Amino acid sequence: MPDTAENTWSTQLADIRRQGLWRELQSLQPDPDADRPLFVDAEGRLLLSFASNDYLGLSREPALRQAAIAEMERSGVGAGAAPLLGGERPAHQALAADLARWLGVEAVLLFGSGYLANLGIISALVGRQDRVYADRLNHASLVDGVRLSGARLQRYRHGDMAHLQQLLERGTAGQAWIITDGVFSMDGDLAPLPEIVTLARRYQARIILDEAHAFGVLGAEGRGTLAHYQLDTHSVDVIMGTLGKAFGVYGAFVAGSQDLIDLLRNRARSFIYHTAMPAALAAAARASLQLLRDGEDRRARLVEHRDWLRAELPDAPWLPSATPIQGLVLGEATAAVQTAARLREAGLYCPAVRPPTVPKGSARLRITLSAAHHREDLTQLVTALREIL
Repeated sequence: MPDTAENTWSTQLADIRRQGLWRELQSLQPDPDADRPLFVDAEGRLLLSFASNDYLGLSREPALRQAAIAEMERSGVGAGAAPLLGGERPAHQALAADLARWLGVEAVLLFGSGYLANLGIISALVGRQDRVYADRLNHASLVDGVRLSGARLQRYRHGDMAHLQQLLERGTAGQAWIITDGVFSMDGDLAPLPEIVTLARRYQARIILDEAHAFGVLGAEGRGTLAHYQLDTHSVDVIMGTLGKAFGVYGAFVAGSQDLIDLLRNRARSFIYHTAMPAALAAAARASLQLLRDGEDRRARLVEHRDWLRAELPDAPWLPSATPIQGLVLGEATAAVQTAARLREAGLYCPAVRPPTVPKGSARLRITLSAAHHREDLTQLVTALREIL
């Protein structure tokens, strides 16, 4: 039999199934009457979700819906063009200005997603002759951005500043870049930013900081990892944030100096050639930003949820995390998949995270907490996990 494309794909799919890495899309419809993360699946079962990045529970806030509807009446649904070809609306410009004031930077540029933003930032700023030092647990979009740039990539052990320093000391030609998540998406821990900033200054390196999982959750007014450590925004060169996590909307942005934003607007291919985000989403994100800035009660509730959950299951295999991302490491992919299936039978949605998303042997449940969760929701989760574990 000839080795056709279909034969090759079938073999690869069989390998994926055999390794316990098979993935399928899940159809989950939010319960419109619920004030917490309740969803109805394709079989009509009601599931309490612990898988959402909607950390502050803002995605269902009436103020966001009202802002989006009002802007949709003015601007329609889609932007209809790339930002540089007429897709930019006053709502986009107002959102960028609000974000810049919130972070205390000169300017902000909007992107369609965090993935697009990271590809655009790195490929536009980092040259082939440059050296990139990246935390081994960085998000895939950061890794792919470096690959696209053609620069030499050196990955230091997760959070290991001694290893980072060793690599920096060996560097010779080209500009040095340190690229890191602020909060790591699968482990939930924080980058040691004060030490990274110190090393960057010592070795004349520039820093790109991905704050996707930090904005809204950490620091005064939810201004992220830098604010958590009481570092000035000028401590790093580039800041990326998303609007689809704690903001509860969709899209992303890059924040920094006016020169940085001007350069990205002219060089970042994933900005130049993408259709602008709908103006309605920009309007919703403006409404979200105000709630997020004033969301100390929500952030305090997240801390209470996190502390209570870990105290109720003190012997569980938790990863160290001070954020709403709580990783429960179960080892092999099959163990994580089976545990997630049993939770689903108990009415709890918490899918397994497996390689290549996480390192081999560290498959886990990635339990994400929301300010919209109630204490009885956490009690339901703890009861089920006690029985399963």
